[in-house]
Amino acid sequence: MRWTEWPKGLAEKLRDGCAIPAHPLALTPEGKLDERRQRALSRYYLAAGAGGLAIGVHTTQFAIREAGLHRPVLRIGAEAARESGRDPILVAGAIGRTEQAVAEARLAREEGYHAVLLGLAAFKGASEDDIVAHCEAVAREMPLFGFYLQTAVGGVPLAARFWRRFAAIGNVVAIKIAPFDRYRTLDVLRGVLEAGAEGRVALYTGNDDHIVADLLTPFRLSHGGAAHELRIVGGLLGHWSVWTRAAVELQARCRAAAKRGEVPPDLLALDAAVTEMNAAIFDVAHDFHGVIAGCHEVLRRQGLLETIRCLDPRETLSPGQAELITDVARRYPELTDDAFVAAHREAWLG
Repeated sequence: MRWTEWPKGLAEKLRDGCAIPAHPLALTPEGKLDERRQRALSRYYLAAGAGGLAIGVHTTQFAIREAGLHRPVLRIGAEAARESGRDPILVAGAIGRTEQAVAEARLAREEGYHAVLLGLAAFKGASEDDIVAHCEAVAREMPLFGFYLQTAVGGVPLAARFWRRFAAIGNVVAIKIAPFDRYRTLDVLRGVLEAGAEGRVALYTGNDDHIVADLLTPFRLSHGGAAHELRIVGGLLGHWSVWTRAAVELQARCRAAAKRGEVPPDLLALDAAVTEMNAAIFDVAHDFHGVIAGCHEVLRRQGLLETIRCLDPRETLSPGQAELITDVARRYPELTDDAFVAAHREAWLG
């Protein structure tokens, strides 16, 4: 599949910018797939106004593959998207070496997805040529959403030259920029600019430590003797799997301000608040040990999940993390959506 085969308006929607939550996995207390709550999460995100869903990614837990849950969770998300009538952008994670990633891209296509978020952690130590060849192979199957993952959690350092070669692949539609590093963030933008792909490749933040700043910053880079302005237009974020209604509203406010060429001080000031909230949810104090469990805890408190259990029972909240989540929710109630969830939860669970 090529992106030119997408439903009318979908590519424009991606390039204009939207909020795409990285979808968690709903389990029962016994560790089995909770299909009812898995579907409810998808319904929640779409009702909250998310422009798409990203499933089979880190927040969904990569171990769904070994657990035999990969196709079921992709299918539940696609079914929820169809029933919503909203035509969201469906992104499926694809990981591993080329044979595995190609197979996962084909699975995503079979289940009605539009693009794959391509993880490159399996290529640690590989040459740039090998990584580019891998990306080209997967792009022959499905449109690509590139992914620059922070090295602290297994990402591969990738230079601007790599991103130039990656962006030059005709079936690349977007890049999730998530190195948690301003220098490496600029490497991605530089690569896209030098590839002449800024009109085709949408830039999405995955930098949970600077979400608002990424969305508001006019990145003015010099190339070919002229200044060029690039914008990060949306986000594909695990952070946005919680309090999603507020996240959608925040992204819309930032995008509207960016289109006007404004950086309102009150909006920019939210960067610190959002980052502080993320530190609690993602368990920065313990090197991200409780990152998935932190997302689950917010959703459990809202009644969308029954348990915070992960496929690996060792993945749970760190000491003091629950208290930190409570504290940030109290400090920044305008960035939560508990009332919205409470009003609609039973319908989503029905």
